[in-house]
Amino acid sequence: MTETMPRVELVPPDIAAYRNGNVGVDWVWRWTAAAPGPHVAVVAAVHGNELCGPIVVDRLHRLGIRPARGTLTLALANAAAYLSFDAQRPTASRFLDEDMNRVWDPAVLDGPRRTAERVRARALRPLLAEADALLDLHSMLHEGDPLILSGPTARGAALARAIGLPAWVVADAGHAAGLRLIDMPPFGDPDAAQTAILVECGQHWRRATAAVALEATIRFLAHFGIVDSAVFAAHRPAPGPQAAGGFVRVTDVVTVRTDRFRFAPDAHGMSVVPRAGTVIAWDGDDAVRTPYDDCVLVMPSRRARAGQTAVRLGRREP
Repeated sequence: MTETMPRVELVPPDIAAYRNGNVGVDWVWRWTAAAPGPHVAVVAAVHGNELCGPIVVDRLHRLGIRPARGTLTLALANAAAYLSFDAQRPTASRFLDEDMNRVWDPAVLDGPRRTAERVRARALRPLLAEADALLDLHSMLHEGDPLILSGPTARGAALARAIGLPAWVVADAGHAAGLRLIDMPPFGDPDAAQTAILVECGQHWRRATAAVALEATIRFLAHFGIVDSAVFAAHRPAPGPQAAGGFVRVTDVVTVRTDRFRFAPDAHGMSVVPRAGTVIAWDGDDAVRTPYDDCVLVMPSRRARAGQTAVRLGRREP
C-alpha cells in the first residue's frame, strides 16, 4: 500500500549566505561574548528533509542574535542534503549516502570508509565537542507528539526538564544502527560534564513544527543566559497546544529483523498501551507485544528496514 505523505506547509529558507562560516568550516558560525559563560551549540539539518532546524538557524542569523555571555555556535550539519530538498519528493533528501545521525561513534569516524556524511561529521566533530551544551533540532516523518530525547545521562534529563518544551521527555540509549550526535563523546559519557539533547519538534513539514523548534531554542538559550528570551518578543510564534507530557524511560528497543515488519493500525507515537502482552506489530510471522502495562510507544517508524529501530518502548516515571 502506498503511504500518503503530509503536505509540505513549510518553506525551506535560503541558506546560501551562511555557507562560509567564520570558524574555517562551512555552514558553522561562532560568536563569543565579552562576559564569560558556557559554550552552547544549536545544530540543524542533520537530516536534509527536516526543515524546522534550518528555519530556526535562519531566524537567529536574520535577527543578528549574539551571546550576552559565553559562546554560541550555530551549525547546519548536513547542508548538502538540505540543499537537495524537493517538496515534490520530500523524503528523498534525508541524507546523501547514509543517515548522518548514526555515524558519531569514534570507531566509525576514525575508520577508513568515506561517505558524504562521514566526511562532514569528521569536520564538525572537533567544533561540536567543544560545546558545554548542545541542542540538536529534528522532526518526525509520522505525526506524533513533539518530544525531547535526553539520552541516557541524568544531566541530559535534567536539561530537558528545565527547558520544558516539548512536554514529553524520553530518556533512551539510542539505536543499534549507530551513535547519534547526542551520544557522541563527550556528550554520552556518564561521567562527563557536557550534555546534549535532541528535540523532535513534530511532523517534518507542519507549520506548528517550526514554532516548536523556535520556542525550544529560545528556552535553551535563555536557560544558559546566552540570550534573554525578551529579545524574541516580536518574533516568537506560539507553539500551539502541547500534550500533557511526562518523563519516559526507554526499557526496550524493537529492531526490525525481516522485510515484513508492520505495525498494528492503532500504534502511534507516545500512545500508552494499557495491557501487557498487547500486539503492537508483527515482524514476519512473529508478533511484537508490549512487555508491561501502560507501555509508551516512542516514535514508531513505519519505514524502518532490517537492522533499524522500529519503535522504542518505555515506562513513565515521576
